[in-house]
Amino acid sequence: MIEAARKGSAAAFAELVGTYRDGLLRFLLTRSASFADAEDALQDTLINAYRYLHSYDAQWRFSTWLYRIAINNAAKLKTADTVELGELADEENDPLSHCIRHQDRQNLWLSARRRLSDEVYTAMWLRYVEDMSINDIAAVLERSLSWTKVNLMRGRKTLEVELDNLATDVKSKAYG
Repeated sequence: MIEAARKGSAAAFAELVGTYRDGLLRFLLTRSASFADAEDALQDTLINAYRYLHSYDAQWRFSTWLYRIAINNAAKLKTADTVELGELADEENDPLSHCIRHQDRQNLWLSARRRLSDEVYTAMWLRYVEDMSINDIAAVLERSLSWTKVNLMRGRKTLEVELDNLATDVKSKAYG
């Protein structure tokens, strides 16, 4: 299919990237300020993939190559005025802060997004949501296998502490 797409078959390319479209959008949603930004990054990713298909190296999985393009496009969309979840409100009792804290308890990935660096979060997402191999993650992030393994371990430990804190918080509210 890749060879057919390289020879100019739009149908082959559409079928090739169609398998990854939903996963890419989900991934880009975690790296974008809005759904519209994620869609823009997805569109740019697919356009760049088509434009540079000739540079794809079959040594790597096609998905690895696509996610690397997606990461680059998401980074281009990040601007200085992008608001991080933790910066939305300054006051502890602000209703928005309360909603964010409640959402954190409901969604570990939002919590992970706030507590892990971009690269570690991306590695965790690719491993546990997209089910990528450690080799592919290292290629996508342009890091060594050692870096990838160590940072996946650190990310898991950070999230384990976070889960323990959430469990303690829930128990104290239930019994306190």
